[in-house]
Amino acid sequence: MEPDLFTAAAEDRQEKDPAGCPLAVRMRPRTLDEVVGQQHLLKPGSPLRRLVGEGDGGPAGPSSVFLWGPPGIGKTTLAYVVSQATNKRFVELSAITAGVKEVRAVIDGARRASGGFGKETVLFLDEIHRFSKAQQDSLLPAVENRWVTLIAATTENPYFSVISPLLSRSLLLTLEPLTDDDLRGLMRRALTDARGLAGAVTLPEDTEGHLLRIAGGDARRALTALEAGAGSALAKGEKEITLRTLEESVDRAAVKYDRAGDQHYDVASALIKSIRGSDVDAALHYLARMIEAGEDPRFIARRLMISASEDIGLADPTALQTAVAAAQAVAMIGFPEARITLSQATIALALAPKSNAAYTAIDAALADVRAGKAGPVPPHLRDSHYKGAQKLGHGQGYQYPHDLPGGIAAQQYAPDEVHGARYYEPTRHGAEARYADVAERVRARLRGATGEGTAE
Repeated sequence: MEPDLFTAAAEDRQEKDPAGCPLAVRMRPRTLDEVVGQQHLLKPGSPLRRLVGEGDGGPAGPSSVFLWGPPGIGKTTLAYVVSQATNKRFVELSAITAGVKEVRAVIDGARRASGGFGKETVLFLDEIHRFSKAQQDSLLPAVENRWVTLIAATTENPYFSVISPLLSRSLLLTLEPLTDDDLRGLMRRALTDARGLAGAVTLPEDTEGHLLRIAGGDARRALTALEAGAGSALAKGEKEITLRTLEESVDRAAVKYDRAGDQHYDVASALIKSIRGSDVDAALHYLARMIEAGEDPRFIARRLMISASEDIGLADPTALQTAVAAAQAVAMIGFPEARITLSQATIALALAPKSNAAYTAIDAALADVRAGKAGPVPPHLRDSHYKGAQKLGHGQGYQYPHDLPGGIAAQQYAPDEVHGARYYEPTRHGAEARYADVAERVRARLRGATGEGTAE
């Protein structure tokens, strides 16, 4: 393994003075079996296990992989485990500081090591989404010819941030957010392990719950906060990290909120009902409670997207666009910056005109379908492109709206069972007033004949 992020000097320091390294570094797993979470990626025969040399792949060598997921869930940890376990030459680069020159130097070194010593090279490239297209292009020959086996880590969607040729030559492994149980096990191990706090302090249940809320699924954040709390407790001569001590050490008040219990649903419900009621300040209050409690920002964003259609709809057609854009941004940036995006979307939705017409329309249509009102498609609307369709009368009498004045043909579209049913009942709120006028005008023109002729 060549000098890289996991340098020999740092390892020597950790061995000689463990307390001088952050708790998150000291507790970094040494084998794949110590990794917390991501069990879907660690099954026998998985790409990661093959990278560390487990199993015999025969003529099929290990594939290059992309590790995609939010911060603090184990991307760098997995690369570190590979670096420790593999007999291959291991090189690390960061897309923040490296350029094409550094990439080519690694590739040249890999080719020399392979040709001269039969030594394979594993390249860990952190934050690959920061590489330009030209920089990513420079990796292609090495990955395609397997001069290097690439492990690339990214917090952004690779389908948007990585060039297709590079992605197609690699496996995309999606890391899942760590659960509370994952983090709980990690913190308890850190409390007792000789590499960690070695039993110097204990962690009561209420303090542990607050640590989980602070962490928000981020293992580094959990261990950093635990270390801060332990340091404060020991400085005061305490053997227990009390909730007060933890609050003082991390400067965050404990929010009474259980993400797995009633409060989770109560606060989420209150957020949506405040948006529906156009109380922007109450909505922001509940949003803040969810953020401070460590709620998954993607859960909040999903609720906002639902609200945009259920409670606003066509009264403000941009509401859904705003909510979807917010969800995409949240997935890409994460906390703490995502709080701003969620705030913007919440304010926009709370102050938008409201309509539940889209919600009631689809439910009314579904009710008819479930009641058995789903008769045959009218013959003139059936597909007439395949051989023999015309003999069956399919498509006969269909009027092409684009050939008619106004682009509307007075012909029957719905099956007989629901012909004339009205599902969409628009409000006169905001932009939906326009849709209400259009719907009435179009319905009138569709009723202008019995299926013959055209609308005027």
